[in-house]
Amino acid sequence: MESRTLRLHAAWRIAIAGALVVTGAAAPLSANAASYPSDSAKPDLVTLLSGYRDFWTPSGKGDFSGTVVNPTVLAYNDRLTVWINNNATAAQQFRALQDSEYNNSAKTAYDQSFTVSGGLGSSLSAIYVKGLNSGALPLTQALINSSNGSSGAYVSTSTAKNTFSYARPFVKTDPNATAVSGDDSACAPSVNNASSLKSMRQGTSWADADGILLITRVAPVTDTTHQFSPSDVPLDAAYGQPGICKGGSFPSGHTTTAYQAGITLATLVPELGPEVLARASENGNNRIVLGVHYPLDIVGGRIDGEAALAARWSDDAYRAGVLQPARQELTTYLQQQCGGTLAACIAAEAPYQNDPYGGKAMPGGTAQKVTDRASAVSVYTERLTYGFARTGTAGQPAAVPAGASNLLLTAFPQLTDAQRTSILAQTQIDSGYPLDQTSGGNGSWQRLNLAAAMSAKVQVNADSTVSVLGVGGTAQVLPAPTGTTPALTAPNGTTVAAGGQLQIAGSGFAAGQKLTVQLHSDPVTIATVTADANGAFAATVTIPASTPAGAHTITLLDATGAVVAGPLAVTVTGMRLPLVSG
Repeated sequence: MESRTLRLHAAWRIAIAGALVVTGAAAPLSANAASYPSDSAKPDLVTLLSGYRDFWTPSGKGDFSGTVVNPTVLAYNDRLTVWINNNATAAQQFRALQDSEYNNSAKTAYDQSFTVSGGLGSSLSAIYVKGLNSGALPLTQALINSSNGSSGAYVSTSTAKNTFSYARPFVKTDPNATAVSGDDSACAPSVNNASSLKSMRQGTSWADADGILLITRVAPVTDTTHQFSPSDVPLDAAYGQPGICKGGSFPSGHTTTAYQAGITLATLVPELGPEVLARASENGNNRIVLGVHYPLDIVGGRIDGEAALAARWSDDAYRAGVLQPARQELTTYLQQQCGGTLAACIAAEAPYQNDPYGGKAMPGGTAQKVTDRASAVSVYTERLTYGFARTGTAGQPAAVPAGASNLLLTAFPQLTDAQRTSILAQTQIDSGYPLDQTSGGNGSWQRLNLAAAMSAKVQVNADSTVSVLGVGGTAQVLPAPTGTTPALTAPNGTTVAAGGQLQIAGSGFAAGQKLTVQLHSDPVTIATVTADANGAFAATVTIPASTPAGAHTITLLDATGAVVAGPLAVTVTGMRLPLVSG
């Protein structure tokens, strides 16, 4: 009886994992029952993730066959997957199994809307889970749950998985390989394999002689901790079930769900947004720990979640009817149960922490250890690219997708949409990494760094623009300075030889503001400077030796690329030649 129950439990969960849709589940609560514009205007995930075709072209048969377009990228994808799977600690493997869970029809288990709450910290996480299990948070539950939550299960990855049709890491490349005992017959290598990837993998240190990746399966266990459920919960990665072995790897459905839950929770409790987002990134990374996904799958799932929640937060009716009431409910409950303000509760608890590899640094990266907010933001940032080399053009201008600024509404309610967009632009990562769509002209979800943006220290400038002074600390907005106008001068004169040095000074800037010094007319960056506590700086810059003699100007740019001081007219004379004796 027990084994049958476990099989039914696993089958139910796998069906959810494949489509992120629950059939026959209870209807959402009344707070979500109304119809909203974003209900029928969901992001097109296939279009958002179309950059995957730069690496892999599926045959269209839906059987994992296709053509490797960029073996360098896909080989790195393989290498990281095997390293993460092989080096995760036993504790991390257990957390990975917890993160793979989907609540069952009897609601005696849990899902990622529970586990992602680890980002709330030791005390608030427990309070939050208690509220979900007790029914004290009906609006929050109806919004965030991973089965039928109006945000937590908003988009499905089924079409994208079928479209890109890429085999999971544990699927064998050799059709003649021996089937794993206990696997469903549909998972046997003779009928379900990754033979199109065999030649790419043969001869590497992360695969065997037949090109089969050296993935270690994590054994099923029963969660008796009652951390997320009052019941004992069987946990199983379900490698040998058709819903997993035959399901496409890209993008990760679990990661999409994790980010839908994580970004939802981060926007409901922005005071802990960076930590919750870091925990969501851990949920995604745990799919690699289990060996059922690759890093690119996780990046794709993050993109899905970002676009999904931006669509929800950009829907005025949904925001007013669902998100804001849930936020009020959750904030009130957390404070009542904690017995103080959120700030006081946060200060008194242990923050989210994680050490997935026991201190070992992964190839091309770090140990991804989280101990505090700054490290949480750092790890989140690392997982935006996983150390992949650029496959596109670096240094392109910021590209913030429409609607993305609404993800910062609760973190920076006092700012305008343009100012929030500027924060995202200033905290974005550089262009050119895999799945970046900057060149498409519609913005790049891949480049967004929400953890950095939600932890930004922001200066409002005199002209109402904003400058991000730093990230990784407490989110704050410094008011615009009064009675000061940015100024740029050359204290020792404005004539300088090509290749020579010129002293410049500035004042009227925000404390700690970073500025770029440009020489025109071809704009050339010649220095970067930082204003001191009084908003001033003094620096010596070198005029490039190739600068033609004549009239030129120098300007100062802020982090958005806007000119904030200058132009300062300078005269460049012929290059000074060294004296030669002989």
